[in-house]
Amino acid sequence: MIFAVDIGNTNIVIGVFEGEELVSNFRLATDVLRTTDEYAATVLLLLNGQGIDSKKIDSVVISSVVPQLIYTFSKLSRKYFDLEPLVIGPGVKTGLKIKLENPKEVGADRVVNAVAAIEQYGTPVIVVDFGTATTFDVVNERSEYLGGIIYPGIKLSASILRSKTAKLPEVEIEKCSRVVGNSTINSIKSGIYFGYLSVVDGIIERVIDEQFKGKHVNIVATGGLGSIFIDDSKYLKIYEPNLTLNGLRLIYEKNI
Repeated sequence: MIFAVDIGNTNIVIGVFEGEELVSNFRLATDVLRTTDEYAATVLLLLNGQGIDSKKIDSVVISSVVPQLIYTFSKLSRKYFDLEPLVIGPGVKTGLKIKLENPKEVGADRVVNAVAAIEQYGTPVIVVDFGTATTFDVVNERSEYLGGIIYPGIKLSASILRSKTAKLPEVEIEKCSRVVGNSTINSIKSGIYFGYLSVVDGIIERVIDEQFKGKHVNIVATGGLGSIFIDDSKYLKIYEPNLTLNGLRLIYEKNI
């Protein structure tokens, strides 16, 4: 079994694969102050609750955008699974050609997402990951990672609106059916939803016009709240919640 860990700024997503099948997955809050033993206690409890025998885990793969937690989860792997983890970074085989001025700048999660999208949907492809930041990753027909766009995430945007206004209430982020809100709460919900939808579609449209004019492009959404935009977006039609975990499995298999 492969124990796959994707450490983001807000959440840690963990999955267990048996072959190509994802047999278990769960999320933890990202907390750099938690110790290895504290994370291990939670992880082992959750695995047991989902009927997963931790002794059957024979490999660990980790991607992280939080440097402190690479050490924490690497130590967890060695101490509790007696396994040396594969940590996504320079020197790891991905099959992806990174065409950036400094390839080391690209986040591990973005590489992992691109690898999974290529495998599952083909090229060219744009991956839109709705996380703490919303990222757009662009891969051409030659499996070359061209770069992308980083935009404040939808929850972050909503949080800033709430924190910088005295009278506007906090609202739940959800799909809206009407653009014009008939109350303050509905107006905020509409502004967040349709405003963000317009940003996402607008960026994708500009990327297609700049990089893929006249070509068919696969567009894959993943992460957090990405699924709520599928019905109304002009471009987002595929939502793959486990894209990153699948990418971790694929990269591990390329390195064994």
